[in-house]
Amino acid sequence: MMSTTMKRGRGTAKSATIAALAMVATLSAGSALAQQVVIEGNRRVDAETIRSYVSGSSTEEARRNLLATGMFSDVRVSRRGGATVVSVRENNLINRVVFEGNRRVPREVLEPEVTARARGPFTEAMLQADADRIREIYRRSGRALANVTPRVVDLPNGRVDIVYTIEEGGKTPIQAINFVGNQSYSASRLRGVMTSAETNLLSFIKTNDVYDPDRLASDLELIRRYYLKNGYADFRVVSSDVQFDQAQGGYVITIAVEEGPQYRVGEVSVDSRLGPEVDPAVLRSRVTTSSGAVYNAEAVERSLTNVTTEIARRGYAFAQVRPVGQRDPATRTISVAYVVEEGPRVYIERINVRGNTRTRDYVIRRELDLGEGDAYNKVLVDRAERRLNNTGFFKRVRVTNEPGSSPDRVVVNIDVEDQPTGAFSIAGGYSTADGFIGEVSVTESNFLGRGQFVRLAGTAGQKSQGVDFSFTEPYFLGYRLAAGFDLFTKFSDQTQYSRYENRTTGGAIRFALPITEEISVGIRYSLFQQEVKIPNSESKPYNDCSFPIPGVTSLLPGGIPSRLTTATPTGSSGCEANGEASIAIKEAQGRTLTSLVGLNFVYNSLDNFRNPTSGFYGEIKPEVAGLGGDSRYFRLSGEGRAYYEIFEEIVGIARVQGGHIAAFGGDNLRVIDHYFLGPSLVRGFAPSGLGPRDVGTVDARSNAIGGTTYFGGSLEVQFPIFGLPRDLGLKGAVFADAGTLFGYKGNTAFDVNRNGIIDGVIGGVCTANAASPTQQECLNVRDNKTIRSSVGASLLWASPLGPIRFDYAVALSKDEGVVLPNGSRVGGDRTQAFRFSGGTRF
Repeated sequence: MMSTTMKRGRGTAKSATIAALAMVATLSAGSALAQQVVIEGNRRVDAETIRSYVSGSSTEEARRNLLATGMFSDVRVSRRGGATVVSVRENNLINRVVFEGNRRVPREVLEPEVTARARGPFTEAMLQADADRIREIYRRSGRALANVTPRVVDLPNGRVDIVYTIEEGGKTPIQAINFVGNQSYSASRLRGVMTSAETNLLSFIKTNDVYDPDRLASDLELIRRYYLKNGYADFRVVSSDVQFDQAQGGYVITIAVEEGPQYRVGEVSVDSRLGPEVDPAVLRSRVTTSSGAVYNAEAVERSLTNVTTEIARRGYAFAQVRPVGQRDPATRTISVAYVVEEGPRVYIERINVRGNTRTRDYVIRRELDLGEGDAYNKVLVDRAERRLNNTGFFKRVRVTNEPGSSPDRVVVNIDVEDQPTGAFSIAGGYSTADGFIGEVSVTESNFLGRGQFVRLAGTAGQKSQGVDFSFTEPYFLGYRLAAGFDLFTKFSDQTQYSRYENRTTGGAIRFALPITEEISVGIRYSLFQQEVKIPNSESKPYNDCSFPIPGVTSLLPGGIPSRLTTATPTGSSGCEANGEASIAIKEAQGRTLTSLVGLNFVYNSLDNFRNPTSGFYGEIKPEVAGLGGDSRYFRLSGEGRAYYEIFEEIVGIARVQGGHIAAFGGDNLRVIDHYFLGPSLVRGFAPSGLGPRDVGTVDARSNAIGGTTYFGGSLEVQFPIFGLPRDLGLKGAVFADAGTLFGYKGNTAFDVNRNGIIDGVIGGVCTANAASPTQQECLNVRDNKTIRSSVGASLLWASPLGPIRFDYAVALSKDEGVVLPNGSRVGGDRTQAFRFSGGTRF
């Protein structure tokens, strides 16, 4: 037994000795590998740099490490005698990277996308990878047929030039966007929801007809939201297939959808679990969804925000609101319950704003109604994300959360990507009111990254010129209160309608406060000066009854201007027959200062501001002038517009408007403070073409002198023009208008001659004596309350170059005026059947 034990001990000792010797040998070999490393083949890379990758590593590890540096095209590690030999073949060094043939995409865009860099190592693998990246850039810019050929130019000392030769090819637009499975809405309507568009005649000036996968993904979300807004709660996009059609030279996009039934809202309730101190009826008043209406996911979102804001205002910081919908397929209704309950006590530990290279942090943070340390509320965070997207400052906005330093802490990350927000535009156009007109403007909606709006514009035309400057701070003093000011000067030539010219110069300070998503209130103060002039020249002798023009104005004995053509000597004419301003306009000549304060109450529920198809817009504007200045009046005006889609893409519009102005302080209203209306009230009438007129003049135009009260309404139906692509933006319309303007409340007697006598007044009555040889100093006002009406048709073009509208209207009823003893007719409304307005950008 003893002998066996001793043998085992000796065996164990021998094994341990052998293991120790092996370990020593291994360590010795490793030490030798580290200390005896021979480098071969290196020319630019220092030998010690190579040894640093070899030391302490096995042979295979050393090889892999050196290849991973990208500095070598080949590495071999071997044993030679007692040394380790590392043989390397260095990659060439890139001298420069050259792009050839890139006219459409600048070098500044291509260079950051390629991996090849000057003074960096060259590998064959990078050539094809970079070529693929360049092709992708061209594909996203609408040139999928672009071809990229890389080549290497060898230079001395192991250097190379890399040249990417680009054949850009033609534009490869979206040839067709097709839909499968859509029953409720036509493909034309759904294409109108998307920002991507098919190619058409306007493709040479637009860029949204090229395929962009990111834009298509955004369009699919727009389509989804459109269906959800219109009651299709089960809607989903089944697939989207994009194929490049070589024959057509463009992309064909096919989108398959599954609509499901349209739902209406069933029972709407609020389930408050916060305790008896919170009245569910109060919260119910903040809900915008109503029983029986078409289910609208956006209305549900607004309701969540409204109720959340209300309970937060009442001190329940951690309360949360969640909608619970109960579908009833049989009745196709969704009952919506808003459950209000205490949520988890989670605080916002930190808000990270990332990706903004231009927009300042506080501009982004102020869109959140939450801050660090506040209770986390997902509804309010979602609203902030919508607000940031709506600013237009960013290409992309993404708000995410991540756990904080403890379970009751959360970190909010806001990732954005800035986009250009400035614009320089040159616009030209023509309107029947202003003639040919041009405008140059510079606009910046995110001035210096502060979120401020700045605009400077100048206009010049046949009948009007002007300059205006606007500045708006959307968050005045850190509150959601928009504040701004305007400076302006405008000249307008009214001689075609009222025989005078007017220049208005001044400024305004304004504030606007949103009360809800749909209601806002504004206040403004304006101070402006009006300068009225009456031209009196050979071409425009509109004041020669007071200041005769030699050779133009006929004179009575004593040098008194004659108003009548019958007394006119050869070569001259009666001062009224050649056109004469009303005595009221003459009295208004000169400069007057107006100090005005006003309010705006606006309700806006339109589904789309630029091209509404449903909703209501209403505005009421009370104004008071008299806080200093020369004017003393109270003015109240308003309008309302309702839009309703009668059939798909056929929209009915009903509009009402009205206004009244009254002087106070014992003064009569100045003539230039009256309302002067025409096609803005009833189409088919000229500017200043309806309302009270001075019929005491033989001027056939019968000068408009304005009214104090107006009201009117119109009905219009807009529809697409059959056979034309929707993307062209052309629509037709038919309309019917009716309205009236009346109530001249200005002075009727003016001692222009300053002789103490009012010529033309007999027994306190303005006689309007047509036989009188001189112009009378009193007004004979024709003030008729006749309802004017018209019908007509329009062509509307919402072109990328600017909105253009053609109206042709026929007056059905109007004031015909009166016939003077000499047979001339005065005082009648002035009509204008054709009206064109619009502008272009070039």
